[in-house]
Amino acid sequence: MDEGRDDKADMEEPAGRVPAFQHIKNYLLAEIHAGNWKEGEAIPSEQALARQFGVSRMTVNRAVRELTDEQILTRIQGSGTYVAQHKYQSTLVEIRSIAEEVRARGHVHRSELHLLERGKAAEHMAQAFGLKTGQPLFHSVMVHFESDIPIQVEDRWVNPEVAPEYMQQDFSAITPNEYLMATAPLQGVNYSIEALSPPKEIAEMLHITLREPCLVLKRRTLSKGQVASVVTMWHPGSRYQFAGSF
Repeated sequence: MDEGRDDKADMEEPAGRVPAFQHIKNYLLAEIHAGNWKEGEAIPSEQALARQFGVSRMTVNRAVRELTDEQILTRIQGSGTYVAQHKYQSTLVEIRSIAEEVRARGHVHRSELHLLERGKAAEHMAQAFGLKTGQPLFHSVMVHFESDIPIQVEDRWVNPEVAPEYMQQDFSAITPNEYLMATAPLQGVNYSIEALSPPKEIAEMLHITLREPCLVLKRRTLSKGQVASVVTMWHPGSRYQFAGSF
């Protein structure tokens, strides 16, 4: 096979068929989940995978690159590609239920569900999930309280393929985070934190003025080889802080 050939032939799949790079991603994930390659072990080279699947090395590279970005694999220059070690507890923002946080401080947690609906992915959300515009998503908005003081507005979109029973949950008894962590084992996470002025509806839910800045955590989690959830969490700057250690 000519590995220098144009990759276009590999990427153009008939409607309804899985693209070649995604097929390779699914294979790699299945092998990892089956325990055939454990944390820290090397996977086959891109050249070997290209021969195995009858595609160009560029196609294999895309699959490996995306899994590296998702923290499933890690590359070591001059050595190879390995199954990544899990390091989620070392991140600045631990993937932890806010209810657990509140209880750990000896306070009482409760929540108010403001919205739970079936929606369709707008262009920006489709891009975040790696889906086509208009594909179905679940959407929830809720406020979390600590001893009756609102400390977080959680605006979450969920992939039905990963959590098909999301709409049937009683979110007064379990938080979305707790449900997703049990249903969709975490494979990777991307997040950012910034200070923003709240829109009117967020300010009203947090019982703050439009002038009070919020700490906004935007987080995307990955599970089962897909984006599981995209969530924006608004926290009043006067009542909340992020902390962590390495």
